[in-house]
Amino acid sequence: MSEEKKQEQPSRQDIPGHTRRDRFAEVQHAEHVGGTLKRIIAYFTEEKSMVAAMLAVVLFGTICGVYAPSLQSRAIDIIAGEQEGILSRTILFMLAVYLLYSLCQLLQSLISAKLSQSVVGRMRNDFFGKVMDLPVRYLDVHSHGDVMSRMTNDIENISTTISQSLPSLFSGVMTIIGTVAIMLWYCVPLALLSCATVILTVAATTILSKQVRKYSRTRQQLLGELNGTVEEMISGYRTVVAYNHQEITTDSFCETADAMTKAGIHTDIFSGIMGPIMNCIGNIGFVIIAAFGGYFSIHGLISVGVISAFIVYAKQFSRPINEIAQVYGQLQTAIAGAERVFVVMDEEDEDQSGEPLNPAHAEASVTFDHVNFSYEPGHPVIRDFSLTVPSGKKVALVGATGSGKTTVVNLMMRFYDPDSGTIRINDQKLDEIARASLRKNVAIVLQDTVLFSNTIRANLKYGNEAAKDEDLNSAVEMSHCSEMIRLLPDGLETMLTGAGETISQGQRQLLAIARAFAMDPEILILDEATSNVDTRTEKAIQDAMQHIMQNRTSIVIAHRLSTIRDSDIIVVMDHGTIAESGSHEELLARKGKYYELYMTQYAGFAT
Repeated sequence: MSEEKKQEQPSRQDIPGHTRRDRFAEVQHAEHVGGTLKRIIAYFTEEKSMVAAMLAVVLFGTICGVYAPSLQSRAIDIIAGEQEGILSRTILFMLAVYLLYSLCQLLQSLISAKLSQSVVGRMRNDFFGKVMDLPVRYLDVHSHGDVMSRMTNDIENISTTISQSLPSLFSGVMTIIGTVAIMLWYCVPLALLSCATVILTVAATTILSKQVRKYSRTRQQLLGELNGTVEEMISGYRTVVAYNHQEITTDSFCETADAMTKAGIHTDIFSGIMGPIMNCIGNIGFVIIAAFGGYFSIHGLISVGVISAFIVYAKQFSRPINEIAQVYGQLQTAIAGAERVFVVMDEEDEDQSGEPLNPAHAEASVTFDHVNFSYEPGHPVIRDFSLTVPSGKKVALVGATGSGKTTVVNLMMRFYDPDSGTIRINDQKLDEIARASLRKNVAIVLQDTVLFSNTIRANLKYGNEAAKDEDLNSAVEMSHCSEMIRLLPDGLETMLTGAGETISQGQRQLLAIARAFAMDPEILILDEATSNVDTRTEKAIQDAMQHIMQNRTSIVIAHRLSTIRDSDIIVVMDHGTIAESGSHEELLARKGKYYELYMTQYAGFAT
């Protein structure tokens, strides 16, 4: 993004909720739980067969898990002589039930994993498709890191919850119901006494889980800040070293790292003591069962086998309670993450309606008629702007940083629509032309070059998939990329990794210019297109541009006035208005703002 655009548009840090700390903070609570849950469930409706299969497996596994201890009780009673039956058959049956229970656990994991990937895959596709349809304004005023976090962290939390938490929740509820029912069927007094430990379990789990979530949130937040510090330090290492900020940067890193270490210690402490405390409560339950079970057995109310079954059931009863307490926190995080995802999905798409750009003739004159525009209400950037760019002519926009040059390009590309006034291409109003049709006929080369991790050929064909080899070769020759491409190992098939980080900024800009040439547009926009190339290459590109701009409507933005001296019209902008316009010679003769800019550069000062 050019410095001008950065100055003209609102900073993301000025927008509430977009500080670095907020960006990495872990969301724990959703504002509209009911509505969010309905939308999540809607994704499951397309996977009814898998949901039904998972519920069936969970139900059958729960039945096996609840039934197995009763077989153990029967076997013990047969050994003790308190019940008749064939011991070997009972043991084999019990073994078969336990094997089925294990098989159900395996199938449950497989089905839930497949279900989570299917549901989250569709959610991720919907989210990415939505991002591709968002207006430019949305991404200009929202943190890119926040949008990426919703795509990765929030959706990944949903995936983890579906694959792990939901099956645990279903099986936990069914296990509790089944276990309580069979315990009551065996002995109501002993069942009630066994359930007394539930109060202790719930209280301990609630308190400890709250502390774990609290310090876990802090640790995740500090981890995000730590990652951000490392990323900034590595990307700006030369600046850090150049200004001798190594010690200050290290102190800042250590301060955050120490805070994260403390939060991590607290998290591990509360997580670590949860197991021993649960075991202690469980042992208390075993003591209660052993004491009262023995008493009931002596008085003939229950058998010894029932006591052993109750010990297994008590353990089986407390385990899902612990899991449900932990799952509750995960569900909160997942629902909050889903709400963040749905907030983006609910944004309005960029309006693609309109008629196609009239291709009846090659002429493409552009007219700005009393155009006004502001990124924020009450802070106009373009004021009563009127300009005609004749068909086939080259018009240059110059002016100080923040004068509105890049904003004119934004309006021309319909990244934004004007607040008032009209923009026309020939006789068609720009707001009546479909954005896709407009952009198909307009090529733009920005100062901040964007290439993609693909082959050079694919990058050159980005704006024109139908471009043939001769078209690409011509574009490469005109943009003076041929020698550079010839020296690459695979020529046009060379893969650009890291979006072209392996080649210089100047080479990336040459490829961006070649991409615009390959598009063969009706209108060409160059926004500081030669700012990152050397003087010799710039002169060669200028010669090539003269060729491609022949009989083509062109709008050029430049700080270096030497690059636009031969423009048909030079427009000098000042605070969103046209200060003066004319040819290079005419403007110099007037000795106005253009003359000041020109003489300042001539004297060797930057503008």
